[in-house]
Amino acid sequence: MRQVEPIITFKDFTFKYRAQVEPTLYDINLSIYPGEKILIVGPSGSGKSTLAHCINGLVPFSYKGDISGSYEIKGQNPQKLGIFGLSKIVGTVLQDTDGQFIGLTVAEDIAFVLENDKVPQPEMKQRVQDVAELMDVDTLLKCAPRELSGGQKQRVSMAGVMIDDVDILLFDEPLANLDPATGKKTIALIDKIQKERPVTILIIEHRLEDALYKDVDRIIVMSEGRIVADTTPDELLSGNVLEEHGIREPLYLSALKQAGCHILPETKPQHIESMDLSPYKDKVFDWFRSVSLKKKEISEESALEIKDLDFSYVSGKPILQDIHFTIKKGEMVSIVGKNGAGKSTLSNLICGFMQPDRGSMLLQGQDISTLSIKERGEKIGFVMQNPNQMISKPMIFDEVALGLRVRGVSEDEVKERVYETLKICGLYPFRNWPVSALSFGQKKRVTIASILVMNPDILILDEPTAGQDYKHYTEIVEFLKQINGQFGITILMITHDMHLMLEYTDRAIVLADGKIIADDIPAKVLTNEEIAQKAYLKKTSLYDLAVNCGIEAVSDFVECFIQYDREKRKERN
Repeated sequence: MRQVEPIITFKDFTFKYRAQVEPTLYDINLSIYPGEKILIVGPSGSGKSTLAHCINGLVPFSYKGDISGSYEIKGQNPQKLGIFGLSKIVGTVLQDTDGQFIGLTVAEDIAFVLENDKVPQPEMKQRVQDVAELMDVDTLLKCAPRELSGGQKQRVSMAGVMIDDVDILLFDEPLANLDPATGKKTIALIDKIQKERPVTILIIEHRLEDALYKDVDRIIVMSEGRIVADTTPDELLSGNVLEEHGIREPLYLSALKQAGCHILPETKPQHIESMDLSPYKDKVFDWFRSVSLKKKEISEESALEIKDLDFSYVSGKPILQDIHFTIKKGEMVSIVGKNGAGKSTLSNLICGFMQPDRGSMLLQGQDISTLSIKERGEKIGFVMQNPNQMISKPMIFDEVALGLRVRGVSEDEVKERVYETLKICGLYPFRNWPVSALSFGQKKRVTIASILVMNPDILILDEPTAGQDYKHYTEIVEFLKQINGQFGITILMITHDMHLMLEYTDRAIVLADGKIIADDIPAKVLTNEEIAQKAYLKKTSLYDLAVNCGIEAVSDFVECFIQYDREKRKERN
C-alpha cells in the first residue's frame, strides 16, 4: 500500500471549453505519484492534450472554460497557484520545439528562467553547464537553436525546462518529428532523467511502440474525454483496449495475433526483446508455413530517373553525392534516413526549387533540367508536411481551384475538375466550407486535392503521417494507396515512420550522409542491422519476433506478415 501522497490528483473532474457545447473531459479520476513515468495515449480528440493543459496551467489560464470536480498539483489548487506558480512545478516540452526557443544561443535559452529569477552569474553559468552535460548539449552552448538538428533541439528544450528543478516533466509528442534512432535516444534520455532525478514524467505520444522502448509504470488510455484504461503495459498489451479505441498496437503483437496467439500478461509483452515467446512459437511457425509470398508486378516504364546527382549549399561541403535511382510508373516508394541526410533537399531538386551541381533528372525519359518550377509543377506535385504552410485561400473550393486558375483554365473546366477531385478525396460534402473548419487530417487532404487536380504524374509527400493518430494516419495512407492504384500516380513519401514504409510502400531508398546506402524492399531494409544503424532507422520488431521464434528466413517472415496484413485491410475496406 502506498504511503506517499499523489503529486497529481483529479476527482470527478469535468472540463468544457467555453466555445463548445459538450465537455472535452468527463468524470476524470486519476492519481499520479511522485517518481512515476506515465504514458498517455488516445486518438485525436480523446482529451489527452486537454488533460495535459490542466496539469501545466494552460487550462484555465489560457484556454478558458467551465470546471466541475476538483484537481490538485503537488497538494495545491492550480487555479490559486496561477500559471507562473505552476511553471515552477511543471515543465512542458512542446512537440514543436521551435516555438519554445527564446535565446539567441543555446546557453542563453537554457539560462532564460534563471535570468528572470535574478540568479547570480557564476551560479547561473555553473547550473547551465551542469544541465547541459546531463542533456548532452554542453558542446552546443554557443550554437544558435535554429542551427540544431531535431534531436538536438529536443534536448535543448529539455535542458531549458529542467534547469528550474521542476517536479513534473510533461512531454507532448516528443517523437513526432524525429527519425527512429533519434527517437530511441530521446526515450532513453527521458528514462535516464527519471532514474537520476526525483521527477515525475508524463509522456503524450501516438507512437506507442517507440515510446515503450524503455519501461513505463503505467499507460493511461483516453477516448472521447474519458479514461478507458489505467494499467500496466503488460496488462494493457494483453487485452484489446488499444484496438477497440483505434490506437496502433506494436507490430509484433499484431503478428502474434494474426498467428492465432492469445497474449498473456505473464509473458511480459512490453518488450519483444525480453518477451517469453515459448507459448507462441509453434503457432507462429505454423502460420509462417501456411502463407505463400506473392510477387508484385511492377511496370517497366520509367516515371523518374535520377543520374549521378551531386548538390552542395556551400562549395566543398556536399549534401548529396552520386545519387542514382529509377522509379517505375505506379510505384509507391519511401525515401528514408536520419534527420539531415538530404531527403528534403532531394525532393527540392526534383521539384526544381534548387539546381544540382552535377547530374541529370529524367521524367518519363525526358530531361527536365530546362523546365521551370511552374512547368515541373504540372508533372510533379509536392505536398508539404504542414498543410497550413500550403493553404492560401479561406474556402476549400478556391484553394483546390487555385492552381488551375493561375494557369488560365476556364471556369467551367475548373468547376468540373475541382468537384471531381473533391469527390476522389472524400471532400465533396465540404466543397463550400471554410478551410478553418477542417481538422488537420482534412486539411492534409485539401493540400493533396490541390495537387491532384493538376493531374500530376508523380506525387511527392513530405512526412504525410507526422503527428497523426492511427485512425487519421490510416485514412490518409489508404487514400494515397487508392489514388496510386486507381490512377497509376507514382508516389514518393519522405518519412521517418517505419510502419508506413513497411506496410504501404513497395521500395525504400535509404539515404545516409548524402549517399544512397540501400534501395530494396522495406522488409529487407528493416531486417538489415548495418543499414538500420547507418541511416538511424529502427529495426522492425518483427525481426526480433522472427529471430526469437527461431525463424531463419527473417525478411521472408516480415514480407509474409505485411502481405497478409494488406490483404486483411482490403477485406475490411
